[in-house]
Amino acid sequence: MRHFGYIPASARAGLFHREPCAFTPDSAPHILATALGATLYSPATRPRLADDVAKMARRGVVSMVLCLEDSIDDAEVAGAEENLVRHLAALDAEGAEGAEVPLLFIRVRRPEQVPDLVRRLGPAVRLLSGFVLPKFTEERGEPFLDALAAADTTAESAGGRKLFAMPVLESPELLHLETRTDTLAGIARTVDKHRERVLALRLGVTDFCSAYGLRRPPDLTAYDVQIVAGVIGDVVNVLGRSDGTGFTISGPVWEYFRLQERMFKPQLRRSPFLEQRAEDLRTALIEHDMDGLLREIELDRANGLTGKTCIHPSHVLPVHALSVVSHEEYSDAQDILRPERGGGGVLRSAYTNKMNEVKPHRAWAERTLLRAEVFGVAREDVGFVELLAAGLAL
Repeated sequence: MRHFGYIPASARAGLFHREPCAFTPDSAPHILATALGATLYSPATRPRLADDVAKMARRGVVSMVLCLEDSIDDAEVAGAEENLVRHLAALDAEGAEGAEVPLLFIRVRRPEQVPDLVRRLGPAVRLLSGFVLPKFTEERGEPFLDALAAADTTAESAGGRKLFAMPVLESPELLHLETRTDTLAGIARTVDKHRERVLALRLGVTDFCSAYGLRRPPDLTAYDVQIVAGVIGDVVNVLGRSDGTGFTISGPVWEYFRLQERMFKPQLRRSPFLEQRAEDLRTALIEHDMDGLLREIELDRANGLTGKTCIHPSHVLPVHALSVVSHEEYSDAQDILRPERGGGGVLRSAYTNKMNEVKPHRAWAERTLLRAEVFGVAREDVGFVELLAAGLAL
């Protein structure tokens, strides 16, 4: 699979200076963690779950979470498990005929569900990349990770691969100021102990807001809600460092996908769309509350987050379009990482609009080139407007 692989090759050639790489569920973990991109959540109760997964793959989704937790009623869990097992078996049968599926994860409620579902899936476990672990803390997380390690033997004997964990950081202990430091320290100890199994950490901002009876409107981003922004900053501070101890941390979910009554002016500048004669696209994005999403994606990356949790297919393309590395970013990153720059120093950007300081910007450059490998590099005259338009045209 590859990002933007659903766009015809001739069209991709006109969009990319360097096209996204191909990857598989067996690719290196650092590639997979970046490639998750827009991770689409779907309730495991969906009556046409197998068809939904296949359809999303054709539309460019490369990672999905089939949810047995908050997205379904407590009384639906047993039926949802049966539905999930049945539909993954159907997908596995279709796989013999060449059907492609995204990276698939199951979000569970309890540790004992992990080995039970792996056993029940049988050969279909080969479609599974791992499990999403809710309300993760040191105390609650260890049993989940131990259960996942124990389930590996069953998965491997059925032809599956090593299963990854994606802990969700969403507990009240992490939010509350008096317990945050100790909770973060415990989470750090736990994920470091199981580092080879932890693919990425996910932020449960909806649960953070719930603890205070809050819900951000579509005019505002998670970073405008100060109590949430503070937690995100602390999580990145402890768990997102670029010194080799950090993890990939995904951006929070964007809840909106239909027109809402506005209080504030749209956040999406008109000029990039006018330059590309795409004013209709700008209008459509604003009408579907996508301008707030686009701003939040940019703020995610500026604050050290990679990818995003998504609950609607319409969010996937904006996340991926804004994950593509611009030609200017690529040029700067390459200059900073040239072997002859190993001793440091300062140089003027090839675009002559900024300073590139080799040592302070090295970690940024390394992260940028990893994103370039997975999402590609846009041509010099191509921006997110063209990438959005190309995806929406199909």
